[in-house]
Amino acid sequence: MKEELIQLKNISYSVEDEQLSLSKGMTADILFDISFTVYEEDVLGICGESGGGKSTLAKLVAGIIKPTNGELILNKKLSANKNNPQAIQILFQNNSNLINPYRKVSAVIDEAIKLSSTNKTNIAEKKAKLFETLNINQALTERRGFELSGGERQRVALARLLAVKPKVLILDEPFSAQDVTSQLNFVKVLNRLNEEFGVTMICISHDLKILRKFTHRVIVLQNGRIVEIADTSKIFISPEHPYTKFLLRAEEFSLSEEEIHIQSNYKTQ
Repeated sequence: MKEELIQLKNISYSVEDEQLSLSKGMTADILFDISFTVYEEDVLGICGESGGGKSTLAKLVAGIIKPTNGELILNKKLSANKNNPQAIQILFQNNSNLINPYRKVSAVIDEAIKLSSTNKTNIAEKKAKLFETLNINQALTERRGFELSGGERQRVALARLLAVKPKVLILDEPFSAQDVTSQLNFVKVLNRLNEEFGVTMICISHDLKILRKFTHRVIVLQNGRIVEIADTSKIFISPEHPYTKFLLRAEEFSLSEEEIHIQSNYKTQ
């Protein structure tokens, strides 16, 4: 049995509703009664339509925001300490703030390794291993941030996060700005990080087909609520909840106009 790294127990999250700001105390509820466990070396996918609370959930797990209600329990391996102050890292969809546009890629990663390592020796060896893992070639390391394509920038941003050796890596819509070939190459990188280096991952994506290729389990989130959580194979072979079935059929472009209309009405209720 794999060790539990993160537990969410009955977590809810609300914010002040800007549209109702004149009425004090009015809030907008984003997440409702969220409970699940992340295990060591797990690859957990979280899917659902835009606006369903996926990114908010990622920020909660990463500790960027605090839940309104409920409890987030971290394994002692993830608790902040001198040896591993940043055990949970998150790669946002917009990762430009991680890379200085005027510095060379090599210098950016050098700095990250030095800041996160108590052992200042073998910096070059650590960097070479990181670049090899993420398929970052020598020519790319000599380019500056503004010279990188979207896919290259993403890999460099990921390298910067991995330089601090996180136990858990959260990916927020990592495939949204990539073509099919880039997506498949990135899936190979993520598989290697998990299988060879034991990195636990939580991947937020609206693309079920991509999640199918590398996740172990999938959480289906609808309007801030978990409607289904199961092994990835079960989600695709025998989904139980109507919304999961809706998402799968939407991927195949096999929905009728009536089904789309019903789902649109449900979202606005």
